[in-house]
Amino acid sequence: MKCEDASRLASNAGDRRLDFRERWGLRLHLWICGNCRRFERQIRLLRRALAMPRGSAEPGGLGGALSPEARERIVRRLLAARDRHGN
Repeated sequence: MKCEDASRLASNAGDRRLDFRERWGLRLHLWICGNCRRFERQIRLLRRALAMPRGSAEPGGLGGALSPEARERIVRRLLAARDRHGN
C-alpha cells in the first residue's frame, strides 16, 4: 500500500467503517511507515478536538478556546500540508 492510499483510508476511517481488507492493509502500512502513523494520530486528535463541546474543561485540552472557524482553518491547512507532502 502506498502512503497516499494509507492517508486516504486513515481519513475515511472517521467517516465510515473500513472493511476487513482496508483495516488490515492500513494497520500493516502504519506498522511500517512512521510518517503515516504520525498522520493517523493527528487525524484522530483533530477529530476528538472538533468533537469536544465548546467550553469543555478536558484535562490538557483546549477548553473550547478555538472558534469553529479556527478549527476549520486548522483542518484545511493540515490536509493541504498532507497533500503537498504526498502522504
